[in-house]
Amino acid sequence: MSGAFDPKELKVLSDILALVLEEQEGQSVAALNALRSRARKSGTTGGALKNLFVAIAPNPPQRAKPKPRATKTETGPDVLAARQQIVTLTNNLRQMDLELRNSRARLESVRSELYQTQQSRAELQSRLLTREARKPYFSTLIWCGFAVGILIGIAGTQFIHSVVDVPRPDKSIYLH
Repeated sequence: MSGAFDPKELKVLSDILALVLEEQEGQSVAALNALRSRARKSGTTGGALKNLFVAIAPNPPQRAKPKPRATKTETGPDVLAARQQIVTLTNNLRQMDLELRNSRARLESVRSELYQTQQSRAELQSRLLTREARKPYFSTLIWCGFAVGILIGIAGTQFIHSVVDVPRPDKSIYLH
């Protein structure tokens, strides 16, 4: 076995072994099956895995060292200016976040007004279409009523003239 271990493989191996020790049986069984399939693919035996643990135990692989942080004793003009700039930027960020929330609230308000306006427009259009659909019948009804009125007027006039205008006998025959 070589002295260098692939950190990715060690990470995967440690994740699988952690799952094997889980209390949930389904995850443990799945992790064991994954460990078996990896061992078959790589041709690793149980003894080789044991030797790997023995080799890692006294000499674990090195972890990445954390980056050094600035100490609190640094108070130069650059650090103070940077801190002031951070405070300013943080305040600006908060202000912009507040404005963004207000803008989103206004947007939702305008969207709801738009939706209500669209509904009102749709209702008005349906009423207008209903009125337009009735219009030909209504104008035809008015013309028919006008024609019937004229005919009734003429018939009534004729009836009245026929009843009232009874031919009177000629009275001139009595004068002779």
